[in-house]
Amino acid sequence: MEQHSLILLRGLPGSGKSTLAAVLSEHGTYPVLSIDSYFTDPVTGAYDFDPYKNHLAYKQCELQTEEGMKKNSAKIFVDNTFTIEWEMEPYFKLAATYNYRIFVVTVENRHGGGNIHNIPSEQLQKMAAKYNVHLLA
Repeated sequence: MEQHSLILLRGLPGSGKSTLAAVLSEHGTYPVLSIDSYFTDPVTGAYDFDPYKNHLAYKQCELQTEEGMKKNSAKIFVDNTFTIEWEMEPYFKLAATYNYRIFVVTVENRHGGGNIHNIPSEQLQKMAAKYNVHLLA
């Protein structure tokens, strides 16, 4: 039996994480989870970010990931910025608990996409400065 996979897609806003997640998940065959979904109206699709509720969005995404694992989903995709290492830690623990292989995929903005969240360039630069890629074990 093949081991199931948890794929974390990380990158700055506008890099194409959500678009890539849709493609890799075979357009919804496998769950795609994101902190953004907490702030997105399911009916209108309107995005309304509230920084004071960010911790709730993180928790919801973790719980949804665990639910997917309990349902034995063969693949689960999580697309968040994950600019700081600790943001991925809960997913590493879930993968270990439920025996999922974990992959961390960094998505680069090579296509010139803009971020739909209207994050100012200065803030993107701060996020990029904190971004750490772990290439060696």
